[in-house]
Amino acid sequence: MKLFVLLSRVPYPLEKGDKLRAFHFIKQLSKNNKIVLCALNDKQLHVDAIKALEPFCESIHIIPLSKIGIAFNLFKGLFNKLPFQVNYFYSKKAQQIIDKLIDTNQPEHIFCQLVRVAEYVKNCSLPKTLDYQDVFSKGVHRRMEKALFYLKPMFYFEYRRLLKYEANVFNEFNNKLIISYPDRDFIEHPQNKDIKVIPNGVDTEYLKPQNIEKEYDLLFTGNMAYPPNIDCVEYLVKKILPLIHKINPLGKGGRAGANPTKVVLNLQSDKVIVTGWVKDMRVYYAKSKIFIAPMQIGTGLQNKLLEAMAMKIPSITSELANKALNAIENEEILIGRTEEEYVSHIISLLTDEAKRDNLVEKAYAFILKNYNWDNIFNQLDEIINKPANAIE
Repeated sequence: MKLFVLLSRVPYPLEKGDKLRAFHFIKQLSKNNKIVLCALNDKQLHVDAIKALEPFCESIHIIPLSKIGIAFNLFKGLFNKLPFQVNYFYSKKAQQIIDKLIDTNQPEHIFCQLVRVAEYVKNCSLPKTLDYQDVFSKGVHRRMEKALFYLKPMFYFEYRRLLKYEANVFNEFNNKLIISYPDRDFIEHPQNKDIKVIPNGVDTEYLKPQNIEKEYDLLFTGNMAYPPNIDCVEYLVKKILPLIHKINPLGKGGRAGANPTKVVLNLQSDKVIVTGWVKDMRVYYAKSKIFIAPMQIGTGLQNKLLEAMAMKIPSITSELANKALNAIENEEILIGRTEEEYVSHIISLLTDEAKRDNLVEKAYAFILKNYNWDNIFNQLDEIINKPANAIE
């Protein structure tokens, strides 16, 4: 089957969750399908991007979005009914290019990642799949709850638009996918149970446990320009670490991730290291005693937790993040609900080797059973390759 894949970003490098998911989807779908990749791009193209994607694609088409064009689109968003998440990525020029690419390539199926690009193909008569991945409306709602009072109306405005748009585009696609069951329930459509849950997987051949000397007591990773990650790092450094140091002064803590903002950089100290982008995250996982992700806002499955658990790093997270992961508390992962509970978990893992070893072995087995890419893509391939009249 010839598959037209439409993305809001070029899926390389893999420093963001949507890029990671898209890259692995393309890689696996290319085994049984011909891939025509069309990706919007609002940044300078990475020098290795095309090279990384070429082995899996019949053709690759990058549509640049200019800063001026984006600003104009956002201004128009004040007067139309589309969410700003959609307005940001939508342009008439890109629409013309996409229409022409579809007409020229004659794909048998269209695969869209995120509601950001749904507008481009919602009226196309070909069989279509929409990967919601995360529920943007819920993410915006959680940010609204923690926002400064004068920003709350803006977040509420976007939240209401996203909520409506996510429900409306449901009927325009034959298949709908999402990353977790909790996210599926946030789509306000009466048939939301028809959305297929396709989680992210983890490459356990690449992310193997390594027995090397530990350099960091705690590690957190992620895109450091992403608001939920910024909020998480601030919570960790300002709320949790001071309590730990009163009981048991730690060594170094690492924060590895792309695009650290000024807020994140300002958190650096002799005890807190911010690396910025690193080419091989495995080294940082392997050198860390504990992985911690006390996520307070955001939606979706945290890839960072999958990776840490696959490398047998004992992991601590929030109840919010574990709703998507669905690991067994106190057996496969530790959950913090208060600063004091996070501190207790950290101290126990640093001092109790038997507890640490038991946790990582059960977590590793959990990852192998539930987040195996091969099993995940068998489901994905089956959904996309159904005859058009059998697609739900």
